[in-house]
Amino acid sequence: MSNFPPQTDKDAIENGLTFMPKFDENGLIPAMAIDAKSKEPLMLAYMNEQSLKLTLEKQEAVYYSRSRQTLWHKGATSGEFQKIITIRTDCDQDALILEVEQLGGGCCHTKRSSCFYRNVTADHTLSFRDE
Repeated sequence: MSNFPPQTDKDAIENGLTFMPKFDENGLIPAMAIDAKSKEPLMLAYMNEQSLKLTLEKQEAVYYSRSRQTLWHKGATSGEFQKIITIRTDCDQDALILEVEQLGGGCCHTKRSSCFYRNVTADHTLSFRDE
C-alpha cells in the first residue's frame, strides 16, 4: 500500500501542499540530481515508490536501477553519497529535482564530477565540457 496519497483534482496537484508523486506506467518517476550550491546538473536517474520513501527517510539519494531492476543507494559501494538538501517537484508532480551535496568525490561512474560532461553540437557530434 502506498504512503503517498493518490493524485486527486488538478487544483490540489498544482496548487496544494500535499506531495502526490505521479509514477509512470512502470512505477517510476525521473529524478534529476543537481548540486545544491552551484545548481549544476549531476545526474538523471529514476525512483520508484520504495526508493523515494527511503530517500525521504535517509535524507540520502536512493534510486531505482532500471537496468539491474533493483534499489540503488547512491554511494553505498562507491562512497559518492548524495546528501539531500531539498527535493523539488514540478507542477504535475511527475518529475523531481534533488538538490544535493555530492560527497566522496565525483558523481559519475566515470569519476567525473557530473554525468553531463559533454555538449551536443549542431552537427550531431559531442564535445567535452570544461571541468
